[in-house]
Amino acid sequence: MIPPRIRIVLLIAALTATHWQLCPADDVPPTQHGETVSALDGERQPLLYWAPETAATERTPLLVFLHSWSSNYQQDNSKWLSACADRNWIWLHPDFRGPNESPKACGSRFARQDVLDAIEFAKGHWNVDPERIYLAGVSGGGHLALLMAGHHPDEFSAVSAWVGPTDLAAWHRFHTRDGKPQKYAEMIEKSLGGPPGSTAAIDVEYRDRSPVFHLSQVGDLPVSIWAGVEDGHTGSVPIRHSLTAFNVIAAAHGNPEIPEQDIAELSTQKFLTSPQASDTEQDPPPGPSILLRRHSDPSVVTIFQGGHESHPEVALEWLNTRRREVRDNPH
Repeated sequence: MIPPRIRIVLLIAALTATHWQLCPADDVPPTQHGETVSALDGERQPLLYWAPETAATERTPLLVFLHSWSSNYQQDNSKWLSACADRNWIWLHPDFRGPNESPKACGSRFARQDVLDAIEFAKGHWNVDPERIYLAGVSGGGHLALLMAGHHPDEFSAVSAWVGPTDLAAWHRFHTRDGKPQKYAEMIEKSLGGPPGSTAAIDVEYRDRSPVFHLSQVGDLPVSIWAGVEDGHTGSVPIRHSLTAFNVIAAAHGNPEIPEQDIAELSTQKFLTSPQASDTEQDPPPGPSILLRRHSDPSVVTIFQGGHESHPEVALEWLNTRRREVRDNPH
């Protein structure tokens, strides 16, 4: 028979264990539902948000975080939400036509407008700091983040994009085996109307929705591009997408591009034979180990030791150092 005192201790331990199982994320603040109405077609789009109480009166940074390729605004991105709340930033998690498997999704002009409408929603509810409007996304969210950077560079103070596809025709080919489209290729076809090369009109859609064709327009918008070296091997997006996207920005800035030899080495042997000085940079913990880092001020690309993943604390630390000058309208 267990003595009463020990029974009490065991009961407390059991209740504590149950509590932690039921509430594993006590540090994640509760979100609320909102809704926008598209300025293009009038369709309603849901969103989740969190904001500190002080945001009603004090200028507050805004982080717009974009859900991934196959998900919607209800995707669990609590790691990013927690990192945002730790800084008392406004968190906005919009929907933009749901998963990328319909014509108005997948980076269409309607999906892009949904992101802009979400920003207007935030401005209508809180005192958003116009110098600190940040955009971030992972995978499919990284794709749209870079697409927004190219199409609407004046709307953001900085953009952090992780492991996103940047050339949809190339990504379609990567996910086509023996002439048969696999999951992501099928989703692209549902969104864009068919495989690349089907018709001239479809090819226009591929170009419009692929960041590599628009990133030359980012100008002085700071863009940080991240990819794990294992992605494309164990993950769905080869690192070439991130490196090619950076090269478009670097070329527009008149800065050196990443040589094909470096891209090929990282893509195959997963390390550089002759790294540059910038490739040996390392961020403070909890940043991942860096294998390549190249700058085209104010933008940067980083290939790290890892896969199809993201590091919110690292992303927000970089975003936190970026501002944009906003001049008062004299009229």
